Amino acid sequence: MDIKVALVGNPNTGKSTLFNRLTGLNQKIGNFPGITVDKKTGYMKLVNGKDAEIIDLPGTYSLYPKSSDESIVFQVLADEQNSSHPDLIVLVVDASNLKRNMLLYSQVADLGIPMILALNMIDLAEKQGIEVDLDKLAGKLGVQVVSISARNNTGMDTLKQAICNANKIATQFQDVDVSSLAPAAINAIKSKLNSDNDYYALQVLHQHEYLTFFTDQEQQEIEDIEQSHHFESSKIQAAETIARYKHLSSILSGVVSDSGTAKKFVFSDKLDGVLTHKIWGFAIFLLILFVIFNAIFAWSSYPMDLIESSFGYITNLGHEYLPAGMLTDLVLDGVIAGLGGIFVFIPQIAILFAFISILEDTGYMARVTFMMDKIMSKVGLSGKSVVPMIGGLACAVPSIMAARNIENWKDRMITIMVTPLVSCSARLPVYILIISLIIPSENVWGIFNMQGLALMVMYLVGVIAAVLVAWIMKFIIKTKERAYFIMELPVYRMPRWKNVFYTMYEKSKTFVFEAGKVIIAISIILWVMASFGPGNRFENIEKKYESALADTTRNTDHINTLIATEKLENSYVGILGQWIEPAIRPLGYDWKIGIGLITSFAAREAFVGTMATIYSVDGGDEDTSTIRERMSASVHSGTGLPVYTFATGISLMLFYAFAMQCMSTVAIVYRETKGWKWPVIQIVYMTAMAYFSALIAYQLLK
Repeated sequence: MDIKVALVGNPNTGKSTLFNRLTGLNQKIGNFPGITVDKKTGYMKLVNGKDAEIIDLPGTYSLYPKSSDESIVFQVLADEQNSSHPDLIVLVVDASNLKRNMLLYSQVADLGIPMILALNMIDLAEKQGIEVDLDKLAGKLGVQVVSISARNNTGMDTLKQAICNANKIATQFQDVDVSSLAPAAINAIKSKLNSDNDYYALQVLHQHEYLTFFTDQEQQEIEDIEQSHHFESSKIQAAETIARYKHLSSILSGVVSDSGTAKKFVFSDKLDGVLTHKIWGFAIFLLILFVIFNAIFAWSSYPMDLIESSFGYITNLGHEYLPAGMLTDLVLDGVIAGLGGIFVFIPQIAILFAFISILEDTGYMARVTFMMDKIMSKVGLSGKSVVPMIGGLACAVPSIMAARNIENWKDRMITIMVTPLVSCSARLPVYILIISLIIPSENVWGIFNMQGLALMVMYLVGVIAAVLVAWIMKFIIKTKERAYFIMELPVYRMPRWKNVFYTMYEKSKTFVFEAGKVIIAISIILWVMASFGPGNRFENIEKKYESALADTTRNTDHINTLIATEKLENSYVGILGQWIEPAIRPLGYDWKIGIGLITSFAAREAFVGTMATIYSVDGGDEDTSTIRERMSASVHSGTGLPVYTFATGISLMLFYAFAMQCMSTVAIVYRETKGWKWPVIQIVYMTAMAYFSALIAYQLLK
């Protein structure tokens, strides 16, 4: 690369949006060396034809870290040997809140790395009556200042030109005389590290314990300097911050004019007064949830029916025109049935993520986080725990990784342990399938869809379970640390519809390709296990019905169905299912559901593909009904009673709500906790919760 550029900035300044604008799809995600923090890098072509590597550093309010993510910023900027150490910094600030954002700028500027100041969201600042004199600000700071709007894709060419023009030598002016804060200690560190930068030496004194590029001996020598010079980190940090804000006031004087001070927050404050109200705020949130889950059923019914009938048509066409044989059965009853079990749920997945994207884009999701902080504090968590838990609605894996931003160790561990209880998108296909079998598609009072209400209840069950388990763990996991929650509420905005549709597409594609690979593999294995059995069991079954099939007066379709059912029960998968059936029979499950539970431990959504494959084999070639119709008509072989009763359905959904059925989640918990202790505890307690809640529900409702 010709130049390496790091994006640095506060949270909610649009830094990630700018990263996406500059790099497009030419980006990759890995880990910073030696620590499990995401490293986002991308590449772009500059206007002079040269290439630039863009590194998106974690958002931070200052160089003093409050989490493992934030500690990365100074490590990368301070260590010239670090593979991510930049040649140039683009410091992104919110143009409507310059003074608060400029604290980080003044700290980074004192490190002496060449820098460009990017004033983002300049369009929103202008709407609020805020005007910034770019030339005067650039003159006072000694850096290039560029106004951009990453959201609207304006100012990108100007920024790229500024990157091309950036000097290799730092030109920014020193902001604060930091050497006066602890002169003796700073000079000792400068001498020890052979550095001429006062602020670098001061930061080393503050946070050398977190800097992995120092050896144990160097760490001890720095610690000795601290002790011998009586270095008081917290007092010096406070004095530095006060000095910087005083200096920034003089810098921004005459640079920023704000004609809308009195009225710019009036609308936002009035809206927040309602949306974050201690009573109405929660009522509105529940109403929004109901609208979302009602829409998942109401809006998706037609595309679902279309997809389901299309796959049924393809299967029937295949059986009619393809030559009979094992390969045809594998393709139609294994692969095609498995694909049908995946594609039929794309409409619900797309609708769910469209709503989540809209809530995030408008700024409402941040308000939900703020409201939930009070509830979280009651159960021993902070509001920061809400971010991973809300993210758990999509997927537990990135949500557990997001818990790194929680400074308090106890809060972080409890958050990791309970986040998988929040119903993720992988559970959605299971819920929808079961609800469609046991809950009538009826409206109450003309507007409330019963199936949508049931789906909302299942999601609330997961959230309530997570909160209760967190409350219990508060007394089990001990720590003396106290948690604090500070967050900035973003301004309200109209959702970016292009971003919403892109999210729908990306999440649907991920579901099809990521979950699909697992489901197709399982479908093929299950088809083989369901199509063959040990010894000559299949031959004996065919002999048993030879005379009945020869009798032309009898209904051969019914006899063929009986043969298919008996073969399935005597296949390898049938034998395995019947072997585990005694353990799950008290929950109301038959052996077919048992097979679905086993395959679900690879991925929860595999249950749907498993049922599609098993019932495709069970139905035989002549059965043209859909999977839901076959499941609805399924009966216990011994009693003749329906399998999917209301009691069984509720029991099954509760099992899926609580069970740890995701190997990816287990792997990420192992990685984040650096051992098997917590993953094993998580698997044990969640499986126990799933089994006993399902048992109690079935026994009470049957």
